[in-house]
Amino acid sequence: MSPRVIHTAQALVDVVVEVPALPRRGGNVMAPPPKEYAGGAVNILLAAARQGAECVHAGATGTGPHGDLIRNALAAEGVTVSSPVVPDLDTGICVVMLEPTAERTFVTTQAAERIISVESLQTSDPQPGDLVCVSGYSLTGTTRDPLLQWLAGLPKGVEVVLDPGAIFEELDDEIRTRMLGITTVWTGNKEESEALTGEDDIVAAVALCIDHLPDGAVAIVRDGPEGCAVHVDGETTDLDGYPQKPVDTNGAGDTHTGVLVACRAAGMPWVESARRANAGGAIKVTRRGPATAPTAEEIDAFLAENA
Repeated sequence: MSPRVIHTAQALVDVVVEVPALPRRGGNVMAPPPKEYAGGAVNILLAAARQGAECVHAGATGTGPHGDLIRNALAAEGVTVSSPVVPDLDTGICVVMLEPTAERTFVTTQAAERIISVESLQTSDPQPGDLVCVSGYSLTGTTRDPLLQWLAGLPKGVEVVLDPGAIFEELDDEIRTRMLGITTVWTGNKEESEALTGEDDIVAAVALCIDHLPDGAVAIVRDGPEGCAVHVDGETTDLDGYPQKPVDTNGAGDTHTGVLVACRAAGMPWVESARRANAGGAIKVTRRGPATAPTAEEIDAFLAENA
């Protein structure tokens, strides 16, 4: 059986409101009707599934219309939800204010997706070779302790893929150190990686990320349309991006991560996986909605056109 992609983070419903500009504090702007999408961890899982990976969501989902939306979106792409549904509490939402520039601002609520345990995570039954994805946002609140306990007991040979998020630099040093000590793959954006290393050049930063990780770890630092840098086996590769005119950047980083881990699960080298992830992110920003990652065939066609 091929390695699987297992995600432990929060699946949320994105309530997207297109605004002409962010309101001033205490102010108001008018907007068209909102749209609801399955988002959060769903973005990465769907991006991975569309590359042909077998995917599992180990995080919690709630009882109610938001939980139903999450589970239906995952089921439609063949993604398994391993953990039991949380009773009497629905999944939370993330209010996304999308500006004409494609920049987005978030307000995230916390609900059933934050109710996990070592036992609920273990329903995903990780095996050597599987890639377990972790979000820095899970290292806060009620998800932090059970997640760290579960990760520490994973079988040898499971890849632990950390997407740190902007919150990672705000965590206590002890939590950061514990997480980095079990991270075998770092995949962060330029700002997140600069916060870890103090280096704003992605090629320099990706090599320095390795100093914070166990021996043999891999680091990827992405910079949107500029591409990404990959450090593996002592060598750094700088991969160009594919700049596009964006209409919605929400979920672009998630798409990059999803394509990356799916390609790796399929046996591709890390550098080639990252190249395809760059293409996947470029395609995604031309589409509205967070979980609009391309298929493997669409990435093939894009790379052929942009060779």
